[in-house]
Amino acid sequence: MYTRIQNSLAFLVLLLFLVVPMAAMAQQTTSSLRVSVMTPDGTPSTNASITVTDNRTGSSRSATVTSAGSLTLTGLRIGGPYTVKASAVGYSDQTVTDVFVRLGDTFFLPMQLGLSDMEEVIVTSAAVQTQQLALGPASTYNIEDLQDFPAINRDLRDVIRFDPRIYQDAAFVGAIQCAGASPRFNSLTVDGVRMNDNFGLNSNGYPTSRQPFPYDAIQQVSVELAPFDVQYGGFTGCNINAVTKSGANEFFGSAFYDYTNDSMKGDKLEGDDIDNGDFTEKRYGATLGGPIIKDKLFFFLAYEKLEGVQQFNRGGADSGAGDVVNGVSVAQLNEIASIAQNVYGYDVGGFPSTLPVEDEKIVAKLDWQINDDHRAAFTYNYNDGFTLSESDGGSSRLSYSNHYYERGAELKAYTLHLFSDWTDQFSTEVRAGNFKLDNRQLNIGEPGFGEVQIRTYNAGSSATVYLGVDDSRQSNKLNYETNNYKFAGKYVTGNHVITGGFERDELTIFNLFIQETEGEYRFDRSCSSDNPNGCIDAFAAGDLGGGRIYYENARPNNNPDDGAANWAYDINTAYAQDEITFAGGDVVVVAGLRYEWYTSTSLPRANPAFEGRNGFTNSNNFDGMSLMQPRLGINWDVNDRLSVRAGAGLYSGGNPNVWLSNNFSNDGATLIEARERVLDNIYGRGNWDFSTIPWTDSGRPIWDVPQDMYDFVGSGSTDGNVDAIDPNFKLPRNWKFSLGGTYELGDGYIINADLLYTKAEESAIVVRPNLVEVAIAPDGRPVYD
Repeated sequence: MYTRIQNSLAFLVLLLFLVVPMAAMAQQTTSSLRVSVMTPDGTPSTNASITVTDNRTGSSRSATVTSAGSLTLTGLRIGGPYTVKASAVGYSDQTVTDVFVRLGDTFFLPMQLGLSDMEEVIVTSAAVQTQQLALGPASTYNIEDLQDFPAINRDLRDVIRFDPRIYQDAAFVGAIQCAGASPRFNSLTVDGVRMNDNFGLNSNGYPTSRQPFPYDAIQQVSVELAPFDVQYGGFTGCNINAVTKSGANEFFGSAFYDYTNDSMKGDKLEGDDIDNGDFTEKRYGATLGGPIIKDKLFFFLAYEKLEGVQQFNRGGADSGAGDVVNGVSVAQLNEIASIAQNVYGYDVGGFPSTLPVEDEKIVAKLDWQINDDHRAAFTYNYNDGFTLSESDGGSSRLSYSNHYYERGAELKAYTLHLFSDWTDQFSTEVRAGNFKLDNRQLNIGEPGFGEVQIRTYNAGSSATVYLGVDDSRQSNKLNYETNNYKFAGKYVTGNHVITGGFERDELTIFNLFIQETEGEYRFDRSCSSDNPNGCIDAFAAGDLGGGRIYYENARPNNNPDDGAANWAYDINTAYAQDEITFAGGDVVVVAGLRYEWYTSTSLPRANPAFEGRNGFTNSNNFDGMSLMQPRLGINWDVNDRLSVRAGAGLYSGGNPNVWLSNNFSNDGATLIEARERVLDNIYGRGNWDFSTIPWTDSGRPIWDVPQDMYDFVGSGSTDGNVDAIDPNFKLPRNWKFSLGGTYELGDGYIINADLLYTKAEESAIVVRPNLVEVAIAPDGRPVYD
C-alpha cells in the first residue's frame, strides 16, 4: 500500500461560555511585560527609567522607555509577584506591586508619574487597568487554578477539560480532543521540550501510560488551539504547554498521600451486589524548593509515586470468578495446565485477581541568576511506570497469567535554557533539550515458548484458551530519542517587537515489531460440541489435527533484529515575526512566517518487484520536503470591558511516526511468514505431527520452531507486502481561522466567544492499490475485488 493526498472537510466550532480569563500564547516558556509611562499631563514620558524586580529571587532589570514612552521586556519568569517602578527626573515615582505574568503572554501595564512635589505613589496591579493581550483561542491555568480545580487523577487533563472546546474521550483512555481534532495530532511541551507520543500508538496522547511528570511540579499550563506566534509549531490539533516551578529565596514545599482500597469503593449498583475483589492503591509525593545561594542559585524538586493494582478476576465457567468464560470449565483448564507442564515443560501460571501497577515520576530543576542580564535554567524529568495486561481476553477467550505482558516505559528528558538581555532592546533565548523513551512490551512468563491457542467446548459454548508468549510480544521493542535546539532573538524598536529564530529537532527511532518469531500454534480443528476435549487431546499428542502454525522472521538469518525499523529524520525551522502596537497599546498586530524543512538519510530497503508493478520505488523518505507557514493575528481592546481578536495561520506536524516507520518495516523483502502448508507440501496433509518433523536448536516442540518453516523463511520470496510513500506526497497541513472576543461583566465574570474554522489540506490517507473498486453497495459503500 502507499500514501496519497486528499483534501478533507474542515470543522466549525462556535463557543459562548462564562469562564476565567483566557489568552493566546506561543510555544514558549516565559512571559513578556509591556509598560507605558505617562507624565501628569497625560503625555508620554520620553526619559522614564523602568525597574522590574522579581520578588521571589531579588533579581531586577532596568531599562529606559522609547521616545513613545513605552518599554517591552521579554523572557520573564512566569508567575510573580513582580514589582515595577517608573522614575524620571522632575517627577515623583510610581511603583506597582503584585504584578503576575502568564505563560507566553504579554502583560500590558500603564503607569503615570506624579508631580515633583508629590511623594512616590505605590499601588497594587489590581488597582491599575492592566491587560493580558490575546491573539487567538486558548486557555491558561496558573498555580492557583491547578491547586483549586478537582484533579483526583493528579493529571493536567482533569483541569483543562473544563474548557468547553476540549473533549476528554473516555474511549481513548481520557485523551484530549481539541476542537474535534484527533489526540494524536496534539503536542505536549514541558519547559519547551516536546513530550509527545512520537510514535503514535498510545491512545491517551502521552508517551507513557500516565502523565509523565508530577502534577505538583507544574507552575502554569496553557492549551493553545490556534496561536499565531511563529514560534509555535509541531501540531495540527492543539499544543498543551506546561512550565515547571522554580526555586526562590524562601523555602517552600508540599506533601500529599492518597489511599484507597476495596472497602472504600461502592459495592452495589441499582440494588445488585458488586464484587470489588481485594485491592489497595496508594499514591504519595512531595515538593521542595528554595535557595542554594541566595539571589543567585535556586533548586526545585518534585516526586510522585503510584502503587496500585490491575484487577482481573477471570476464570472458567464454574470457577466462581467475577468474569467467567462459559466455554471452558475449571477441569479443562487444569488439564491443559498439566499437559503444558508434563509434556512440554512449560508453566502456564494461573488466573490472578490482581497484578501490580506502578508509576514513578521525578522533576529536578536548577535556576541560576548569573547577573541581572543573564539567567540559566536546567530541568531533569524522569518517569518509569508499568501496567500488566491480558493479551487476549473477552467473553470467549481466556489467558493464563504467563500469557499476560508488562506494558511500560522509561522516560528521561533534559532541558537547558539560557536567557540573555544584551541591551535594553535586544534579548536572546538559547535552548538545548534531549528526550528519550524506552518502551517495554515484555511477556511476564518464561520466554522462548510460542503462543498456543486451544479450542474448548463446555455446556453448549465454545472458548479459546491462550498460553505461552503472546505472538505480538515475541519480538517487540520500541525506543526513540529527540534532540532539540533553539536560538531565538527579540529586538524592540519603537512600537515593534521583531522576533527571529532557528530550531532543529533530531528524531531517531528504533522499532522492532514482528509477530510469531517464536511461533503460534492453534489446536482448533480436532474438537466440537460432540467432542469437547478433542483439541485438548490433540495438544497432549502434539498433533494439530488440521490446525495451524504461524512463524514469521527476517530473512535470510531468521534474526528478528534484521527486521527492525531503525531510522531517523530532522526537522529544521526558521521563523521571523513583527509584533506592532498601535493606538497606545489598544491594537496589536502580529505578522510572521515560519518555514520548516526535513532532512534524512534513512531509506527503506528498495523492492524491485514493487517498483516494477507501480512505477515508483518504495525507497523514499521526507528528505527535502518543506512548508512555508504564514501567520497573522490581531487584538483590539475596544474599551475597558471589550476586546476583539482575529487571526489566520497555517500549521503542520503532529502526525504519528508509525506511519513512516511501517515503510521501513514492511519492504516486502525482509519479513517472511511461513504457515503449516509448508509442512503439508513436504510431508503431505495429515501425515505429520510434532514427533515426526525436525525442530530447530534443541528440538523441543513449541520451544523451538519446525526446521522446514525456519528454512522457508531464510530463503523466502522477496515479493511480500510493501508500505511506501506516494512520489507526489506533500506534507499535511491545516489552515486555522479564528475570530473571537472577550467581554468583562465585572466581579470576575467574563464572557469569551470564539469562532474557529479549520481546513485540512494534503491530508495523509492510506490506500491499497491492489484493491479494485468494482461496484457501490446499496448503502453507498464501495465494493472491492
